[in-house]
Amino acid sequence: MALEGLSAYVYKAAAEGRVLTLAALLLNRTESEIRTLLGSVTQHGGQRSTPLIIIAARNGHSKVVRLLLEHYRVDTQQTGTVRFDGYVIDGATALWCAAGAGHYEVVKLLVGHGANVNHTTVTNSTPLRAACFDGRLDIVRFLVENHANISIANKYDNTCLMIAAYKGHTDVVRYLLEQNADPNARAHCGATALHFAAEAGHLDIVRELVKWKAAMVVNGHGMTPLKVAAESCKAEVVELLLAHSDCDLKSRVEALELLGASFANDRENYNITKTYQYLYLAMLERFRDPDNIFHKEVLPPVPAYSMRTECRTPRELDAIRHDADALHMEGLIVRERILGSDNIDVSHPIIYRGAVYADNMEFEQCIKLWLHALQLRQKGNRNTHKDLLRFAQVFSQMIHLNEPVKAPDVESVLRCSVLEIERGMTRIQHPQEPDAHSALENHECNLCTFLYLVCISTKTQCAEEEQSRINKQIYRLVHLDPRTREGNSLLHLAVDCSTPVDDFHTNDVCSFPSAPVAKLLIDCGANVNATDNAGNTPLHLIVQYNRPISDFLTLHSIIIGLAEAGAHTDMTNKEKKTPLDRSTTGVAEILLKTQMKLSLKCLAARAVRFHKKLNTRIRSPKHSRSLWSFINRGDPLFIMCMSILSRVHY
Repeated sequence: MALEGLSAYVYKAAAEGRVLTLAALLLNRTESEIRTLLGSVTQHGGQRSTPLIIIAARNGHSKVVRLLLEHYRVDTQQTGTVRFDGYVIDGATALWCAAGAGHYEVVKLLVGHGANVNHTTVTNSTPLRAACFDGRLDIVRFLVENHANISIANKYDNTCLMIAAYKGHTDVVRYLLEQNADPNARAHCGATALHFAAEAGHLDIVRELVKWKAAMVVNGHGMTPLKVAAESCKAEVVELLLAHSDCDLKSRVEALELLGASFANDRENYNITKTYQYLYLAMLERFRDPDNIFHKEVLPPVPAYSMRTECRTPRELDAIRHDADALHMEGLIVRERILGSDNIDVSHPIIYRGAVYADNMEFEQCIKLWLHALQLRQKGNRNTHKDLLRFAQVFSQMIHLNEPVKAPDVESVLRCSVLEIERGMTRIQHPQEPDAHSALENHECNLCTFLYLVCISTKTQCAEEEQSRINKQIYRLVHLDPRTREGNSLLHLAVDCSTPVDDFHTNDVCSFPSAPVAKLLIDCGANVNATDNAGNTPLHLIVQYNRPISDFLTLHSIIIGLAEAGAHTDMTNKEKKTPLDRSTTGVAEILLKTQMKLSLKCLAARAVRFHKKLNTRIRSPKHSRSLWSFINRGDPLFIMCMSILSRVHY
């Protein structure tokens, strides 16, 4: 059997722990063959691994590992690509895999045969970090006793202590602290182990970290562990950290307010009773000293929050105690004041509360909240493609239910869409960026969403001035000329039956090709002769529409509209095919032929092409004679066209 075929059997035997089968397969093989078989990398299920790595990583067959290490001296530093808990780990050794999978006996064997306890993966993760992630104190202890470095952080500066704290492994956290792990080491985002434990709500770990003098520092978003716990609705952690030595009056008050506010608009932890309780406790703190009241600095009212002003006294708060809607708005206002409008998390509860309003058919309030959240996210330069699509969905739902959609709301979302697409065009100009692929995906989603919104605008009652403002946004984007990866313009997408339509409410209202959308784009200056990467114009695409009978009006309107706007009916793509050549139905051919009135420019272009063909043929006196006789004929079409050659660029 060839070595290539045999390696599959070796891999399978090793993976299943069949030590005798594995030994038999390797029996009487030369040293070179054994080295090839045991070093062979197998790709399976998104993993790339050798027999040793897959054994250690997934199955922990210590007898097979012992055989490979003691009898065949397999290199313990072999690396591969493995999957753990949904993560893809590149550059993992057998020791990393054994530690991550919790195979203590395999870990001991590998270390005993010289495996490097501090070998790092591509992301700088060590075997110790893998064991901390899994919470295996026995493996953690063994590795540390064999000189594993507890201070090695991954590429995000995330330490072993941090991952153990976040995952809730109290005994591992305690052991690492006893081994002098730094409780105040900071990750790339500025967070400490106390931030991670507080966010996850691990009370015992928070208590342990505080005992080891973990400080109340701010992370990269200006959040202390106390604020992180409050924002995550971790009430017990908040109450514990309120006694922290670094917690002053302002920190205490804001933590109680943020905790109450978060309970008001958190899908997983919603509790309106706790909202009032904690907001009231915070208010009592403010007024504890009558001679030195800690007054609020309230934000100016905004339409999204029903123009409410935040409660400033216990009496004002008591007045809304039984008004759930008012408490919801109070919570949103408090969160925005404390977290700041540029905080990455401030918009999530706003969107959630808007969704609740939409579910209750209170669309006007929903749209106000979502517009506010969208503007906050764009102000912080966040990716907003899901936010924009959300508007297309709710507008479509409203139209489907015969609820009026307001033109100013559509115009506002279109304006935000133009900004997002403009930013997207900048992002995709840098294909070397790590998120370049997702940036392109988001950009194309935004183009489709923009078309959904344009389609919705054609089904919305608009005053002349309102329509003018909508058209202004369409004009802005049309003249930015955004394209898909295939080079499709907005007009290409509008007339193409393969343009995708979101299936959550949107497809109840929007479909493509769309004659109203195409007309609006053309009216706003879309180039009817724009070409995609294959040289196709919008006319090349619409003539391939596969519903020419059942949707004749769409086909007719778009072909006529394109032609009347100056679409060239004889323009060829890169395959030298005209729209007529690309027609897939007789109906499209007939409609197209009715519009095939050649313009002077088209005639000149044909003459240019003909003239070039003649030039390529002139290689002998007989060809020269035939050309001269053609010119001497005085053909009026040829003379007319040749007279404008210098001015025509087709």
